[in-house]
Amino acid sequence: MTLNEILREDAQSVYRTTAALMRLVDGDMLDWKPSTGSNWMTTGQLLKHLTEACGAVVRSFVTGDWGIAEGTDVSEMPGEEMLPSAEAMGSVSSVEEALKLLAEDEATAIEMFAEVSSERLVNERSTAPWGGPELSLFQHCNGMIWHLAQHKGQLFYYLKLQGKPVNTMHLWMGGDG
Repeated sequence: MTLNEILREDAQSVYRTTAALMRLVDGDMLDWKPSTGSNWMTTGQLLKHLTEACGAVVRSFVTGDWGIAEGTDVSEMPGEEMLPSAEAMGSVSSVEEALKLLAEDEATAIEMFAEVSSERLVNERSTAPWGGPELSLFQHCNGMIWHLAQHKGQLFYYLKLQGKPVNTMHLWMGGDG
């Protein structure tokens, strides 16, 4: 099995369970967010973020195109541009829109995993624009799958807090088994 295949299989698993959890969201709950604490995304914002959490960023790592003007020093960008507050984040208008966007993001990730060479995945190293350690391209791509999985877990807890009867099987398998 190649690293490309590992990335593809891991991503497909996380996207599958994420889509299954999205299907449990009630369309009239898109404005819901936890009532305690601060800087929480609404359910609609979380769904939108899930659709941008992996494939689009994988494409940027693989192609090197971050949509940032050449010569821009990202360390000098205002923090809210690199990591906006929840209030500044976009939202979906429906669960159907979220599912469509998630499928598109998955297709992007799978395409990038198929196109990048195993040699690049192992040998190409970089630092993400938002900082952190220098990592291999494989680690960055794998990290974006983790990013999607982390927010999938957040959606799972949002559903629990909304009274949905979800359990561990929903989190890992997309349903009751």
